[in-house]
Amino acid sequence: MVESLRVVVATPLREELCALIEEREPRIQLVRDQSLLAPQRHAGDHSGDPSFTRTVEQQASFDELVDSAEALYGLPDESGKALHRTVEANPKLRWVHTMPAGGGSQVRSAGLSDEQLTRIQFSTSAGTHAQPLSEFVLFGVLAGAKHLRTLERDQAKHHWPPNRTETRQVSEMTILVVGLGGIGRKSAEVLLALGANVIGVHRHDVEGFETVIPVEQLADAAATADAIVLALPGTDQTHKLLSRAVLANVKPGITIVNVGRGTTVDEDALIEALQDGRVGFAALDVTYKEPLDTASPLWDLPNLLLSPHSAALNSNEDRRIAELFADNATRLLDGRPLRNPVNTAEFY
Repeated sequence: MVESLRVVVATPLREELCALIEEREPRIQLVRDQSLLAPQRHAGDHSGDPSFTRTVEQQASFDELVDSAEALYGLPDESGKALHRTVEANPKLRWVHTMPAGGGSQVRSAGLSDEQLTRIQFSTSAGTHAQPLSEFVLFGVLAGAKHLRTLERDQAKHHWPPNRTETRQVSEMTILVVGLGGIGRKSAEVLLALGANVIGVHRHDVEGFETVIPVEQLADAAATADAIVLALPGTDQTHKLLSRAVLANVKPGITIVNVGRGTTVDEDALIEALQDGRVGFAALDVTYKEPLDTASPLWDLPNLLLSPHSAALNSNEDRRIAELFADNATRLLDGRPLRNPVNTAEFY
């Protein structure tokens, strides 16, 4: 057990949530200087206003602050480069909590040494985004099943088609959920509640799932699925997992929903599949590069719905992360394992 922990707030956090953390875990010394943190533009804005800058003196004060920490609430300026500088300067740092559910990619971008990755514990905010993202998954699956884009086009043209179009029921669909972390499990729970036949795609069996198949069988399973939901972190192992080979084998008219990372999709192959009808509809909350290039064909595809990586944003997101952090601080102080530890070999 540890008697106290000096935590420096390195990313925007409202004072009321700072107070919540201090109340939940009084052994924390939560240090912050709000004048050195970029103001948030909206809930979940962990980078803060991009127009915010520090003077040379302010930057020196900020660096001195994070270099005094035993733990960090968020990466300094949400930057892997800044984290690298801090770790090099601060041998006392022992824990860093990242804001994203996929915070492993932030840690990877810092380019830390094996010794540093061993010395410091890293955790993510996984699970805090599961509910809103599972609702976006349901929205995307329903939009494909109920022909949302066709309805919108007909309405815009004041067109009442002479022949009505059959729609699908979720209860009649077979849906692959690829990635069974907190977001994938919650999405599966929502879809199962509506009667869908849900098949998990994961590297190993997951408790509570009747059917889980290995990632290597994704292409074969895609031939019989009505929808594929991607809830994967961005790692070397998941890079372009929804590949040209998988998309070549999909059941015609399949729906694709991605609430994981854009790098898990071969975007060029997906565009082709949307254009030729192999994929009937896709709902993407993420793209391979963000912000999406204004010249990307994705913008103009009539059977695609784009969300600017905002499906998880919710007024309570920051509170949920603060509560998770407080619980993890208690665990660290009591010598218990952290929730959502980062695998520093594969960075998820």
